[in-house]
Amino acid sequence: MKLSKSLANCRAIRRYLLIFTAISLLLLPLSLVYLVWNEQLQKIRGFEAFNMQQPQQQQSQQAQAQPVGQTFRYPVLLLNKNKNKELTVVATGKTKNKWRYVDKDINQTHIPLIPENAVQTLTPQEMLQVEQRMDERRERLKDKCSAYGLDVLGHDAWHTPNTWEFLVNKKYHIIWCNVFKAASSSWMFNFNVLAGYSPSYLRKTKKILLNLARERYPRVSLEELREAQNDSLTFIIARNPFERLLSAYRDKMVFALPYSFHDKLGRSIVRNYRKKPSLAARSSNTKYPSFPEFVNWLLDQVKRGSFIDMHFVAATSFCTPCLIKFDMILKFESLTEDQLYLIEKTGLKRVIAPVWRNMGKGGRKTHELQQQFYAQLTRQEMLELYEYYKYDFELFDYDIQEYLQVARPDEGPTDVRN
Repeated sequence: MKLSKSLANCRAIRRYLLIFTAISLLLLPLSLVYLVWNEQLQKIRGFEAFNMQQPQQQQSQQAQAQPVGQTFRYPVLLLNKNKNKELTVVATGKTKNKWRYVDKDINQTHIPLIPENAVQTLTPQEMLQVEQRMDERRERLKDKCSAYGLDVLGHDAWHTPNTWEFLVNKKYHIIWCNVFKAASSSWMFNFNVLAGYSPSYLRKTKKILLNLARERYPRVSLEELREAQNDSLTFIIARNPFERLLSAYRDKMVFALPYSFHDKLGRSIVRNYRKKPSLAARSSNTKYPSFPEFVNWLLDQVKRGSFIDMHFVAATSFCTPCLIKFDMILKFESLTEDQLYLIEKTGLKRVIAPVWRNMGKGGRKTHELQQQFYAQLTRQEMLELYEYYKYDFELFDYDIQEYLQVARPDEGPTDVRN
């Protein structure tokens, strides 16, 4: 009798457990759906304390009501006071429970103007000279695009318009294609200022400026880009491809942050390419890949048709200047004057100014570095490298001859124009 009761009790307990488990399995996905939906709802309701897209009249009224220099405060959801401090979820303004206001990614009510006496300008004669240079650069770009057939739509990276790296500021009517290692840090700073971040915040923040910019500059489609170009000025900054590549190599390989993506990539290159006797002899036994090892890895990526890192990719395929119209072509070598010309033409001389950031590491002059590193490459390696960056050389008027003069002897092809 007792045994029967025990068995009955066990069956009842097991039945209840099964029912409880079934209910839990049903409620769990519903709970997750609710949490995600609720978070998105809060973002939609709050979005931003200061909406940069609101009508000009409303902005003016808010600016008058707000004392000069005062900043908005973002409502932030603190899920855990010790963790997730970087998680910013804009709320509805309620302060009960987990919600409270903290100063987070301060966005000023207006961009502070540069004092008139601190504005840098060009003389009328200098403006005329730069304008003539811009005309010549646009004309050369057009001719070379036509000569190489790059202005014809196709199915590869060279013939397909790429809008991925364009930053479109509709408020100030300025559009920029961000070529990495071509004054990109400097102009990322300026575009963040135009987006509403205060200069003081940008100077002290540890956040990546590109990530901050993408919060304010969503990527656009080709149609959206061309529509924005109707009343905006579009520009690109060109740099000697080999100089840009060397800068990227030193920044991302030699000075890679420990355990970062590029640090791991560099270690992988060393493991796979230092085995080759011809490369091992030029390695200097460094922990990071030598310049010849890095170049051989890059050439193999090109031959395989693999993805090329945005810091090393050719600017021609990155910004497709033959398929997307550029009003101005700034060049790294004349950047001081070119920037002032651009800022003057956009009417932003009281808002932004030339900013020089990340101007090289290690305190070495560019020409000296080029002599040192490119002298490690054979003529064959240099010519293969040129073949990948050929359009950058041709479209933006750069020459490889000075590099070939320092190359190591090799039995490779001798005619660079083949």
